[in-house]
Amino acid sequence: MVCRPAICSHSLGRAWVHSLPSKLDQVAKFGFDVELFYEDLLYAAKELSHNDRPTPKDLVAAAHHTRSLCDERGIAIVCLQPFMHYEGLRDRRKHEQRIHEMKLWIQLVGILDTHIIAIPSTFLPEREASGDLGIVVQDLREVVDLGALHGIQFAYESLAWGTYSDTWEQAWKIVQAVDRPNFGICLDTFNMAARVFADPAASSRKTLGADAEMAASIGRLVRKIDVRKIVYVQVVDAEKLAEPLVEGHPYYVSSQPARMSWSRNCRLFYGEEERGAYLPVKAIMKAILVDLGFEGWVSAEMFNESLADARPSVPQEHAERAAVSWRKILEDVALDEQTIRSSSSKTVSDQHMRAQL
Repeated sequence: MVCRPAICSHSLGRAWVHSLPSKLDQVAKFGFDVELFYEDLLYAAKELSHNDRPTPKDLVAAAHHTRSLCDERGIAIVCLQPFMHYEGLRDRRKHEQRIHEMKLWIQLVGILDTHIIAIPSTFLPEREASGDLGIVVQDLREVVDLGALHGIQFAYESLAWGTYSDTWEQAWKIVQAVDRPNFGICLDTFNMAARVFADPAASSRKTLGADAEMAASIGRLVRKIDVRKIVYVQVVDAEKLAEPLVEGHPYYVSSQPARMSWSRNCRLFYGEEERGAYLPVKAIMKAILVDLGFEGWVSAEMFNESLADARPSVPQEHAERAAVSWRKILEDVALDEQTIRSSSSKTVSDQHMRAQL
């Protein structure tokens, strides 16, 4: 089985607190590749240009700089993400603006020497975004076909608080409807479990019938997903809160869903039960890596209030925790680390283009 560990640049600290070079040092030190969070590229552009509102030219320069930083450290870039709030926009002028933005993103990923752009499901209010499947599919086909001209693959992911798409099944339905060889799914263990198994606002912090519903969801995953359409996997857990995330809780924000507030503050790396992790991530990973036989990048995408901690040691601490987490994944699903680590960069690059553009 050929898998490679990666980590999201965001998981090592917020961009306005911790510099990209300091984070990439830790990515290399602990043997990861990196998902490049757009926020990091944006702040790199601000720093290089001394401009708080970077121009496309500034972003291009930052992409060249980021690629050089990764080359110096022997790091592959998994993807650029997230291209947010795109599909189903009711204001078609805004849609055209996003198409223009996507053209810049395609230029940036070419410079970054990656082939993947990640698109999460929108969580805009219904007054701003339509859930009409025909419109959603039309919009996604537009960017996917644009990217195909440049060898770009797109990974679509349901967020647990998405307005219309909040489960892996809904994302898979959209992937099938778009029906393009360079359009697949990103499976995120947090978002999968956070919607079906967990409810941070409930007294038990779980949904009604959580265990049975999660087991049924995993069973459907194994039966229905075409593993060739999984672009990459994101793996993290989350903290079981001491009190329900309702009004009065420190993380409560009236303008956003409880799952979103919980996600931003309380994600944990895989296997961190000592920190309160309680999602059934082991079962999900077994289904993806063993039962489906996924081969490709497995990336830790961790959001937590600790990312804004200004201590210089934060990137190293988080990278080290992610490395321990990766070891636990190998042990828990009985993967051969030597086989995984001996995989060539070409093998993983081929994973990008397995859709046969």
